[in-house]
Amino acid sequence: MAELKSEIPGRVIEVSVAEGEAVEAGQQICLLESMKMEVPVEAPQAGTVRELLIEEGDVLAEGQTIAILD
Repeated sequence: MAELKSEIPGRVIEVSVAEGEAVEAGQQICLLESMKMEVPVEAPQAGTVRELLIEEGDVLAEGQTIAILD
């Protein structure tokens, strides 16, 4: 199990996966907007999205958990 955390504060502009979906290492999980830049957040490993803790429009703090992967 791995917790995927936001490395920067920002607003979620796109969620690219759903709970229960299989993902590959490096696959985009979501897209953040921070300081007028779009920053993709990618899966650190292959697995399944066990829990997705964000929605489009959410504002994330640095270190906030985005998803839990199995």
